[in-house]
Amino acid sequence: MNLTPEQKTVGRRNFLKALVGTPALVALGTNAATRQPPSGGPVKAALIGTGDQGRLLLGQCRKEFIDLRALCDINPNRLDRATSVLVKNGWAKPRHYENWKEMLKKEDLEAVLIATPLWMHSEIAVGCLEAGKHVLCEKMMAWDVAAAQRMLAAAEKNRRVLEIGYQRFYNPMYQAAYENIILPGLLGEVHFARLVWHRNGSWRRTEDPPPHFDPKPWGYADWDHLLNWRMYRQYSGGLLAELGSHQLAVANWFFNSQPSSVYATGGIYQYKDGREVNDHVYATYTYPQGRTAIFTSIQSNKFDHYSEQFMGTKGTLILRGEAEAFLFNEDDSRSTSVEVSKQTSKPVMDASESLKADAAGHPGAAATAEKVDRAAAYGLEIAGFCSAIRSGAPLRCGPQRAFNAASACILANESAAKKMVLAIAS
Repeated sequence: MNLTPEQKTVGRRNFLKALVGTPALVALGTNAATRQPPSGGPVKAALIGTGDQGRLLLGQCRKEFIDLRALCDINPNRLDRATSVLVKNGWAKPRHYENWKEMLKKEDLEAVLIATPLWMHSEIAVGCLEAGKHVLCEKMMAWDVAAAQRMLAAAEKNRRVLEIGYQRFYNPMYQAAYENIILPGLLGEVHFARLVWHRNGSWRRTEDPPPHFDPKPWGYADWDHLLNWRMYRQYSGGLLAELGSHQLAVANWFFNSQPSSVYATGGIYQYKDGREVNDHVYATYTYPQGRTAIFTSIQSNKFDHYSEQFMGTKGTLILRGEAEAFLFNEDDSRSTSVEVSKQTSKPVMDASESLKADAAGHPGAAATAEKVDRAAAYGLEIAGFCSAIRSGAPLRCGPQRAFNAASACILANESAAKKMVLAIAS
């Protein structure tokens, strides 16, 4: 999907017309970014998991909303790198922990941010919720459906806020598209969504372990299993969990529904390097009311990059790279589009796979009609999480939406393994 500069220029003007009389992108971005938290002050919090995604979250934390007191990770090198992010942004040096349970006992905390490998999400989140802490956990929600259900139950039982890190719900571009294009029905009847995440790279990472480091006590067979956990089934849900769950959550949001069944295929076609998760995945989701979403993720070609495309009887909406949005009218021979920002980086090969960690951070970055800082969505997500704790403000994603996306992705992996259509429980 490539558009000419002329198409983008025309489309920008038409998209802005769709915002007349509604909050524009600049309002959606800056108001949320600069509003101070309710009474009670910053939320006392800690981070568990200081890899690339954890450092990205740290780079987007704002002192008005959150008081970061401690960091926890089994890798001391990553603890040091994460600390440097905070100190560089003017924070006091946080206390370090290797064991999250010890941290909960010793620290005066109200909330915990979790950015660990997927297989540990539920155990840590449930432990924190049972200890009376609010939790912001990175996506996907959990490795399997039962574990995700335990998280839902623990949050409800302990009356604590549980948010899952689908930052697109906090991205002003997605908010504007939903409120000003989807809800008013500008696309007409939408029967099809195309969810694409294409890359050309192995996903494999290289990094030296800390001196004398043994990952076995932490559940990893060796250093490679820890470093490249996304490639092994006992820790990871592969491309569907790391990439597809983001996009399926958007499809569910824009369809105001969840899929009823899925059929998926895939395999390890490009990289015969010992990985266990597929490097090519194709999943077809059937929704009520005659709607279908198809997710494709390949690691052998990056031409299409990544985007969510919604195709209706009156128009097509394309959200690309979390930074560009395009609107095409079916009845206009001239393509109309809107460019929200220029693409600034290649597809990411680490962390949540949605954005490379920004060591400097850009807290408080605002959105305008011409540009959206993708990293700022994480800051808005953290601010929204803290506001929910202090005032009961509604979460933009919330655990039930996250559960629906997770269960659909988990069932897709199962469908690919069994080579059959599977029903998805509502």
